[in-house]
Amino acid sequence: VQLQAFGGGLVQAGGSLRLSCAASRTITSVFNRDTMGWYRQAPGKERELVADITGSGTTNYGDSVKGRFTISRDSARKRIYLQMNNLKPEDTAVYYCRSTWSDSWGQGTVVTVSS
Repeated sequence: VQLQAFGGGLVQAGGSLRLSCAASRTITSVFNRDTMGWYRQAPGKERELVADITGSGTTNYGDSVKGRFTISRDSARKRIYLQMNNLKPEDTAVYYCRSTWSDSWGQGTVVTVSS
């Protein structure tokens, strides 16, 4: 599975961004069973789970983003999304998408939140 993440950028605190991750070199039936996730890594910190979503749509969020971020998936387009609202400076990080089934990672997209 090959993953490409995009949608990062610079935003002021309180603003919103929507990240997208497109999966390729996979077939729809496999993608539909794959738990997909968003992770992030801030400078000097370890990579952490932001949110993940199972093939059936069950979601799981890191404590720091609950109530602000929403993960979703589009099976027909083989994409996942991360809607990020009420962004805070501590959300600044490189965001990666991941395929659990193949343990593949996207290249990362940078999110910078200014105070």
